[in-house]
Amino acid sequence: MGEVINGKELAEKLQAEIATEVSELRKKGIVPGLVVLLVGDNPASQVYVRNKEIAATKIGIHSKVERYSADLTEEELLAEIDRFNKDEAFHGILVQLPLPKHIDEEKVLLAIDPKKDVDGFHPMNLGKLFAGDPEMIPCTPYGIMKMFEAYNISIEGKRAVIIGRSNIVGKPMAQLLLMENATVTIAHSKTRNLAEVAKEADILVVAIGRGHFVTKEFVKPGAVVIDVGMNRNEAGKLIGDVKFDEVEPLTSYITPVPKGVGPMTITMLMQQTVEAAKRQS
Repeated sequence: MGEVINGKELAEKLQAEIATEVSELRKKGIVPGLVVLLVGDNPASQVYVRNKEIAATKIGIHSKVERYSADLTEEELLAEIDRFNKDEAFHGILVQLPLPKHIDEEKVLLAIDPKKDVDGFHPMNLGKLFAGDPEMIPCTPYGIMKMFEAYNISIEGKRAVIIGRSNIVGKPMAQLLLMENATVTIAHSKTRNLAEVAKEADILVVAIGRGHFVTKEFVKPGAVVIDVGMNRNEAGKLIGDVKFDEVEPLTSYITPVPKGVGPMTITMLMQQTVEAAKRQS
């Protein structure tokens, strides 16, 4: 039976530590500030932004959400980013993805000052990560590394398989594991014999965006399984990419959905906002 990694509990513990740090910074006149730009009314994005707002307020971060209608032009959005790049009250800028189709996501991410890119998606920050000298790290993989640390899960020398190759999770996750001396394979929807490849993993990270895709056929007994998936089933219930009930008995550690990776992502966003405030002051 796998030990269930309680991401919610760990996130609360870390957020309490960050709150203590923020109150110390405030005494020195440094108030970490985060602005979130939300374009359109994607319901999932609304939920994420609300959760970020709640966390920031609780921690003592000065947070602001700018909401724009879905017909905002690319030019207008870039002008807004420029405005916040120059605004010293905000140390972190986050543009909530996905953006409406008429706006070029890449152009937008490039426009954010890398020093304020608390999401860690700017090519300069990704470049620093891949050069082995990270400053801002994509928050989901960063949160997963914190989980390994908190649960004393050793990485060195282990075989790690990541299913999914996005710039947000898959690729940075691979680099972070590599930096801790794992042997890493990135697999994806086009990988041949995906289940067999996954079954070699001591550490399996699943971020493929398909509900209950990973079954017991994918999992080696004793593996650590991290489920990054956020999907809705027919009944509208939140489910992961891993069929938890079937896989859990095989694992040594496993993350649930919800209350697994999600709360850690927001926590690392707060952490990086505080780090950015310290660097910019």
